[in-house]
Formats: sequence, C-alpha cells, structure tokens
Amino acid sequence: MSRNPEIMGGYPHMAFYRLMTTISPQDVIQTYDRYAPIYDRFFGAVLEPGRKRLAAAVARLQPETLLEVGVGSGLTLFQYPEKTRVVGVDISEGMLEHARRRADAMPERDITLRAMNAEAMDFPDASFDCVTVPYVLSVTPEPARLVAELRRVCRPGGTIMILNHFSGSRFWWLLERAVRSIAARIGFRSDFDYAEQILAHDWTVESVEPVNLMGLSKLVIIRN
Repeated sequence: MSRNPEIMGGYPHMAFYRLMTTISPQDVIQTYDRYAPIYDRFFGAVLEPGRKRLAAAVARLQPETLLEVGVGSGLTLFQYPEKTRVVGVDISEGMLEHARRRADAMPERDITLRAMNAEAMDFPDASFDCVTVPYVLSVTPEPARLVAELRRVCRPGGTIMILNHFSGSRFWWLLERAVRSIAARIGFRSDFDYAEQILAHDWTVESVEPVNLMGLSKLVIIRN
C-alpha cells in the first residue's frame, strides 16, 4: 500500500474511525430514480472532465474485459475502447433505462447492462481485467463492502479505477459542510476521507489525479 505523500496528494486527513452519515440502499435507489430524467443535463457536463480522464486511462490500458460499477445513464460507455467487453451495473432501474438506450445505439460494441447491488455482485471471482467506479464510492451504503466486491471480481494484478469526491479540499469545504445533514436525501456523503477509504486497504495506489472544477474529484488508479 503506497503512502507516498505525492501520491496521497497532500490531503489533510481526518480521524481514521470518524463515523459517516448513514445512507441506505433504498435512499440510493429513490434518489437516482428521481435524478434519472435530469441527471445528464445537471450533472453530465459538470462531471464530464473526470469521466474523460477515466476513459483515457482505460484506453491506455486496453483491457479485454471491464466492469463499470454505477454505470448510471451510460455517459462513459462510448468512451471505452471499442474492443473491450464492457459490463455495466447499477442499482437504479431509472438510470439503466437511459444507459440501455445508449448501448443500443452502439450495436457493434460488446456491452451488457444489469441491475445489481454492487455491494453483493453475482459475478465469479476474478471476472474482469479492469473495474471502473465513477462517482459511486461515496454514495454506496457500505463502502467497505463495495471495496471488497471490487477486489473480488477484479483479477489479481488487475486495475481498479476510482473516480470520486474526497473531503478536505480547502475550496469545497463549505459545500461539504452544507450538505452533511441531508446526505441521505441527496444520496451523497460530503464527509468522505481519502485516508479511510483508499489508504486503509492493502492494495497499491499507482496514481492520484485531481479532476473536475477546482479539484472537486480525484481519479485514483489502483493495482489490485
């Protein structure tokens, strides 16, 4: 596990065992079913730079198989390498409806979409060369369970790419504080510490890159 300060990106770390606001699976389903008709319009452009960096990292890797956890409305699907076999899962049927329309528009691609809780996936161990996790880790009810599943379904030595907001940014601290009390309603934890959620695991962090407006998010590339 890397603890290089440059790789850590200079994050100010909070208490390791700080409690996080509880989010239930039903909170997530209700929130993203509600967001589905407007998600692309309101969140698509704002978070697109991060998706592009994620897709560029996948393009350099050229994996044979890829799992996207939290595929949402499918905004990243067309950016993955054409020859990569892609499986996308999401807990929200409302979001998957939009993703299916995007996949149907690319009949030449090998894309499979499934409704699934990523904290308990039914794929065999070591099923994928690469697992991408765009904007999901801080909205899942139990991040540790999700991480365990990511590592299980990614082959040993494979790559896990996590694109997420982590708390501690000087620029975004006011927004984080403002949404803390309504986390369940918006399906998002504003208090989400990099040290707790990334460095605490015995994997190898290969790189951390700030993305999106004023470093709102980070792209973390990990060797499983």
